Parts: sequence; C-alpha cells; structure tokens
Amino acid sequence: MKRIFIAIFMILTYLNASHVEELKWKIGETFLTFLENNSLPLRIYYDLDSTDKELATEIIAGTNFQILRDDKEKIQQVLIPIGDEIQLHIKIVDGKYILTTTPIVYEEKKEVLSITITNSPYQDIIKATKNYLLANQFVQSFKKSVNFKRLRKGDRLVVFYTKKTRLGKQFGSPKIEASMIEVRGKKHYVFLYNKDRYYNEKGREVEGFFLSLPVRYSRISDRFTYKRWHPILHRYRAHLGIDYAAPRGTLVKAARAGKIIFKGRKGGYGNAIMIRHEDGYRTLYAHLRNFKRGIRRGKYVKKGQVIGYVGSTGLSTGPHLHFGLYHWSRAINPASSVKITKSVLAGKKRKEFMRYTAKYKKNIEIALKKDIEPKILKNFDYIVSLQAKNRYVE
Repeated sequence: MKRIFIAIFMILTYLNASHVEELKWKIGETFLTFLENNSLPLRIYYDLDSTDKELATEIIAGTNFQILRDDKEKIQQVLIPIGDEIQLHIKIVDGKYILTTTPIVYEEKKEVLSITITNSPYQDIIKATKNYLLANQFVQSFKKSVNFKRLRKGDRLVVFYTKKTRLGKQFGSPKIEASMIEVRGKKHYVFLYNKDRYYNEKGREVEGFFLSLPVRYSRISDRFTYKRWHPILHRYRAHLGIDYAAPRGTLVKAARAGKIIFKGRKGGYGNAIMIRHEDGYRTLYAHLRNFKRGIRRGKYVKKGQVIGYVGSTGLSTGPHLHFGLYHWSRAINPASSVKITKSVLAGKKRKEFMRYTAKYKKNIEIALKKDIEPKILKNFDYIVSLQAKNRYVE
C-alpha cells in the first residue's frame, strides 16, 4: 500500500541551490525554543489553534527532522515528524512563515521471515533483519504464553509483518500480523485481530502488554487518530491519545507499573506526568489539576497507584484526562492495549476469527519449509527487504 505525500520539500531540494540538514530533536527542547534558536518568528506557534499547539507538544526527543536552507542559509522549510503518520511542516507562503500539518510519505509492504533458532528469538531476528523493533515486538507478543528457556536449537519461528519505508529507509515500527514459534516442536501462534489486539490460536487475548484504565470517566470526548482530514479547514488534524471526560478532581491512576520520567508543565498539555514502562513503552497523563503528594520525577509507581487528579490545565476546554501511549517514541492507540472485561472471542466473532487465522496457518506451513531471510540494503541502518520466492494463500 502506498501513501501519497506532498513532494514540494524534495523538489525544492533539487531545483534550488539549497541543502538539507538532518538533525535530531534535542532533549528538553520545546517547539517555542526551537523557533527562537533558529530565528523563526514565535507567532508561528502563537497563531496556531489549541489542537495544533497541543500537537506541537508531541515532538519526542531524538526525533529525526529536516531543515531546508537556501544558498544564503535562510530557512525555507522544516519537516518535523509527529509519530509515524503526520508531520509539522513550516514553509514560506507570500513572504511569511506558516505551519501546516501534512501526512508523512511512506510505503507499506507485507514481509515474511522464517528462520531456525540458534541463539534466542530476539538475537536471531536481529541477526537476520537488523530490525530491533521487530525482534522486540515478537518477544513481547509471546512473553506471557511461551517459556523461552525451553527453546532448543532447531526450533523455528515465522513472522508475517508489515514494514514501512520512507525515502529508501526503514521508517517507524513494523506491525506483526501473525507469528509462530516452535518450542520443542510444539507450535504457538499469535494473530493480530479485532482492532489491533493480539490473540492466540484459541481466540484468547495474549497478555504481553495490558494497561488498566487510568480514570473512571463519563464519556470519551476525543478518540485517537493519526491523521484526520478536516472538511472545513481543508487540512489534516491529529489527536495522538484518548480524552476521557471526567469531573474535576477525579483520581488519575498509573495504567501500569513504571518509573516517572516527567512531572510538570508540558506545553499545551498543562500539568502532565509521563511514565516509562518496560519494553520501550511510555504513558502520558495530561491536563491534570494537580499531582498526588509525593509523586516526583524518578519515583517508581505501581499499576493502579494514584498519581494525580483530573483537571483542565493547558489547552483544554473542559476537565478531562488526555491519555497517551507510546512505544519506542511512536504514538499508538491506547484502546488497543487497555484491558477489557471479555478477553476471549466467542460465538460469531470466534468463527470469523478461526476462518481468518486458517489462512495464516496455511501460509506459516509453507514458510516453514524453507528459510526466508531478508536482503539487507547497504548504507542504511535497520532496513529490511524480504525476497520471498514462495507462493502464499491470498
């Protein structure tokens, strides 16, 4: 699947006597300090509406971004990715700098990996693909259902996944569609199904990563979306979290155990807390009225521990909790990871699931017959391009 991108940035790079700087977003830098440090007008930020000001708060330290300068070193354009799907685009229009949001160009391609385990699933996937995120996701999906210590040499694994590439390089996180690992010859499966939730072959949700609900809410006032075309404004909008509307002062709890890595004011998010969990996950709790006494940066908190109270600080039109979830700095939909009451598919849904997984099981059996390893492109880090010659069931 190909996604179309506005190519003005790259065209100008080649047609003008311009050059592009590849930079990383600094730790502690805000969008306002970035504008100030690069002599860009601060009104670029102040002219934004509340939604886009909040989006500018989502820039993660370490994010790669580009600045296009002319032959006199004047900034012509800036592209700053926000997650995998959308980016902030600063450009000059009629002699003035403006900021818009545009979708990020990337291509999606389905790939297959089939290898024999010689060391560990994590090490062997990295060796075959140079893809640390794929290895991490694979191990995470089987973490609560497979004892990796029982693996032996000769056991095999198969992964069907979707990768993204941007400008010839791997971009963002891969998405595992189906995977299988043998443990002493016994096959264990995980399938992506039902709004990006993972299930085993019996239709039971896997327990690799679950969050508890962070707040008792009255309604969801805004849902997660990577990019949404606004029919009136004629531009893309994004909301990288879930907004839970709740009375002011309602208890806010940690959705999972972890270490507090941020506590304080966070731009349009107002009073906010960010918690780092294991395996590259982070959660964000924003617009808090105030913090629970004793909560501080560096403190470890338990799942369900009170960390603050619902408020309306920052750019907020009413009391609610903005809840964000990130995996290796990529914003993902918290709804796919919040624990639900019914974790087993039943009835019609289970029958549909069984039909859906039957196709993947056939493809996994085909893949098991031969090693399928990626051709790693030169001069790029962590690039995967599988050259599978097998035919798979459509």
